[in-house]
Amino acid sequence: MKTLLVLFALLQMICVAAAAETASQRHRVIVLTDMGADPDDEQSLVRLLLYANQIDIEGLVATTSCWQQNAIRPDFIHSILHAYERVQPNLLLHESGYPTADELRAVSKKGIPKYGMQGVGEGMDSEGSDWIIESLERDDARPLWISVWGGPNVLAQALYKIDKTKSESEAKRLISKLRVYTISDQDDSAMWMRKRFPDLFYIATPTDDYGKSTWIAINNNHEGSDNTFVSNPWLAENIQQGHGPLGASYPDTAWGMEGDTPAFLGLIPNGLSDPEHPDWGGWGGRYELSIPDVDAFEDGASVVVPEPETRPLWTDTSDTFYPYRRSEYKRAIERSEQSYSGNAVTLWRWRDDFQRDFAARMDWCLTSYEEANHPPTPRLNHAEELTVKSGQQVTLDAYGSSDPDGDSISFLWFNYPEAGTYTKPINVEGAENVDRFSFTAPEVDEAATAHFVLRVSDKGTPSLSRYKRVIVTIEP
Repeated sequence: MKTLLVLFALLQMICVAAAAETASQRHRVIVLTDMGADPDDEQSLVRLLLYANQIDIEGLVATTSCWQQNAIRPDFIHSILHAYERVQPNLLLHESGYPTADELRAVSKKGIPKYGMQGVGEGMDSEGSDWIIESLERDDARPLWISVWGGPNVLAQALYKIDKTKSESEAKRLISKLRVYTISDQDDSAMWMRKRFPDLFYIATPTDDYGKSTWIAINNNHEGSDNTFVSNPWLAENIQQGHGPLGASYPDTAWGMEGDTPAFLGLIPNGLSDPEHPDWGGWGGRYELSIPDVDAFEDGASVVVPEPETRPLWTDTSDTFYPYRRSEYKRAIERSEQSYSGNAVTLWRWRDDFQRDFAARMDWCLTSYEEANHPPTPRLNHAEELTVKSGQQVTLDAYGSSDPDGDSISFLWFNYPEAGTYTKPINVEGAENVDRFSFTAPEVDEAATAHFVLRVSDKGTPSLSRYKRVIVTIEP
């Protein structure tokens, strides 16, 4: 009996340690949303809740924006949480860790019903701004992501208060924990923050012309992509209808489908992206640290007119992408001869994958584990970071990758030149769609990095993909 008790205690310790490790890998996020201004915020919240077990949602704050300047609508948040409450038990059949609706209600806060800088300054504190400060002060070493779907003046007020009430060293420590991803500038507090706090980690397209933004790629039709996945018929069949109360709470698109979703897509732990490195790319797009040229924008698409930037921020950059398509004969997956370039490409190149993933998780709201599909598990038989010499032949190996449902899996390897410091394409030697592939390290005069991505996809319905990224340092 004593032996059994010891074994049970050890098992408990292992489970607790595993749970703690899983929690440490999740990203913390507080959402600022102008819920009610455009149904795309409701759409994005529905999707986010399906990943609530993989992202620590520490706040849902109702805010204003240039589109809704004098009102906040927390009731929209609570309506969707009510729908989530009815499917949360079924989601737990598929993956552990989904918080209860009451836990999410407890972190749902109100911003201030004032527009932009009118809501920043003495006497402008709100539940939302105080909650951001409280979350930053929590004993948690992980960065705190602020996912801004509307106006960011609640964050601006938190920074204002930190600046006024904390010592210089403490303010610097707290601000260093912030990671901000804004869906363009939706009030004038955004520019104030970037000027006043030059070290603030900030991802944005500071433009009044949304059509030039990276995030717009989630819903626009793009040549080279399968636009079926963002069509109204696809949304009706795979998300809205026949998927329970959470799917039914996903509204029809008015101006653009889920324009706010890219602000958290990169936080989903799919093996592809590292949010600390926006220049590596992932489901939320790819960004470079630079000073954007606001003179290239044209006034007229928003009431927020961009001003000249005073410091670099993470902003739009470009990828060149050759889409891969399934072939009916011979090699199962082939690369297109047609390439596509631009900042939108950095996001839509992944869109088929993250839309299928969305549809699969929506299925989880009603189905048993056996009836649904779950993502595969890529495996590397070597480290994720390698160092090689110029001219050396390198083999990357994913043999042993698997699928929890027993589905057949497909492999795809490709070089991501824009993500590394060696920016010339490196061709695969042989087939790209096998578990192992080789390449010859190019000649370099000084050490450079090359990024390779493994994409493992199952043949379930819908087909799901997960990734591994291998960073190869090439030395002379």
